[in-house]
Amino acid sequence: MQGIVDVDPFALPLGFLFPGADLAMIRRAEPILAPHHVDYAQGRILLVIQSLLLRTPTLNILIDTCVGEHKSRPRRPEWHQRSASGFLERLAGAGVMPEQVDIVLCTHLHADHVGWNSRLSNGRWVPTFPKARYLIGRGELAYWQAREAAEPGKHNHGSYTDSVLPIIEAGQCDIVDDGFDLMRGMTLLPLPGHSPGQMGLCLDCGAGKQAYFCGDAIHSPAQVFQPEWASAFCSDREMAIRQRRILLDRAADTDALIVPAHLRKAHGMRIERRGGGYHPAFA
Repeated sequence: MQGIVDVDPFALPLGFLFPGADLAMIRRAEPILAPHHVDYAQGRILLVIQSLLLRTPTLNILIDTCVGEHKSRPRRPEWHQRSASGFLERLAGAGVMPEQVDIVLCTHLHADHVGWNSRLSNGRWVPTFPKARYLIGRGELAYWQAREAAEPGKHNHGSYTDSVLPIIEAGQCDIVDDGFDLMRGMTLLPLPGHSPGQMGLCLDCGAGKQAYFCGDAIHSPAQVFQPEWASAFCSDREMAIRQRRILLDRAADTDALIVPAHLRKAHGMRIERRGGGYHPAFA
């Protein structure tokens, strides 16, 4: 597994990302969370926006596709009309050209997870990965299609129009259900809450070990210490908290590796129980 970085760091004020959060609640975790995950001096959560590249003997799989380029995102200036970001060059540096990507797994359809689904070519949005099958959860797609039908272009920075619809129109979208087996040892698992149909990927690592690619079920390791911190972007706050606790419990019980989409400076983290709470061990 390799992270292909699009934006790093992506810094958000603590209270903006996690409404009601207080830096004092994670002060004891400063030796673990600083400097890569929390900027304590500025009160900011530090994230990375990246794709996760999985390479098997037969498939190149890209999990989520970041922000993209030339997309109109005026409400987020650092995403707006980007160019020369170097993302595709970094992917090539990892040994994979766009035409060599076999599967793109969209854990959910937020703008910072689908941007490189498409690229601008002769004034049209076309799939960035011309031979790939793009996997999108049935419930997730239905939710955004319903919102688009009610108010076209008004949601999610307009990313449905420029980053999802072109994939469907190109015939490269496969609508999948929870529990779908991507291949032997790779199964999609439901992680709703952050978005209505968010999916993760359970990877069998052998010897009874597993890794959970969990999208935005966990944004930051700060939420390992404070699982009740739900992001401002969660569609169902209480469900997101329940899913996060289930994921943390499962990882603690089985020594599984958790791989959040936005985790900086680590491949993932294992979870330990300490003092009635949880503690991350970065891999």
